[in-house]
Amino acid sequence: MRLNIEVELDYWLGNGPADVLLQVEVAAMADQRLEHEALTVWSDTPIAAVAGEDGIGQRCWIRGNGQVRASYRATVAIGRTTVALDTLPATPVRLLGGALVPYLLPSRYCQSDRFEGFVRREFAGLEGGALAAALSDWVRGSLDYRWNASSGTTTALDTFASRAGVCRDYAHLLVALARAGEIPARCVSAYAPGVDPPDFHAVAELWLDGGWRLVDPTGMADPAEIARVSVGRDATDIAFMTIFGVAQMVNQLVVVTRA
Repeated sequence: MRLNIEVELDYWLGNGPADVLLQVEVAAMADQRLEHEALTVWSDTPIAAVAGEDGIGQRCWIRGNGQVRASYRATVAIGRTTVALDTLPATPVRLLGGALVPYLLPSRYCQSDRFEGFVRREFAGLEGGALAAALSDWVRGSLDYRWNASSGTTTALDTFASRAGVCRDYAHLLVALARAGEIPARCVSAYAPGVDPPDFHAVAELWLDGGWRLVDPTGMADPAEIARVSVGRDATDIAFMTIFGVAQMVNQLVVVTRA
């Protein structure tokens, strides 16, 4: 599977110069190979690349004043074997490596400790891949996808109460539930065809049977067609743009097509 990706960003910094952390480039990984990419940033100061979380992908520092524009183009070949989650065994947490421990613990937007009772009660007897599949199905079936149902401060607990949100909220809730069920889970920013409306997409990855497994709890993206950009504990780590100041969106375009 090959994907063509086109991104245009146009923002206005109205309160003077500000630093911007941009995270839009597809990560080069074993199961997704970059055939071509080009990032263009209109800036009066040099940009600087830094590594993403867990060494996956990269971020770019930009110094902006007034208009901030960026353009990204990429073609990525995805060669990923997917398996049914419910066939994967559980791994006792005591056998997990140290790098996985942060993905078992609560984070700012994924308060997994608040869901432990719910998971034990509602999914009694399930563990590992069987639990992961049941949690993903529950999130997909229990939430309504609505643009105006959440904001940048909405947490997994808020989404659980409102039963509505966007892809970010679906991912946060699945990650929190999985961690509550002793499955390491992380949030992933990504590109994928079929996302409606077209935009940056957020999905989850769950650690099962010795590897990270992509899951889209919205059901819009096929894990075999997802191109990762970045990973992290929650939206704090995977935001496509973090602005250390005040900005207003002028225009934003994300187009992902099958090549």
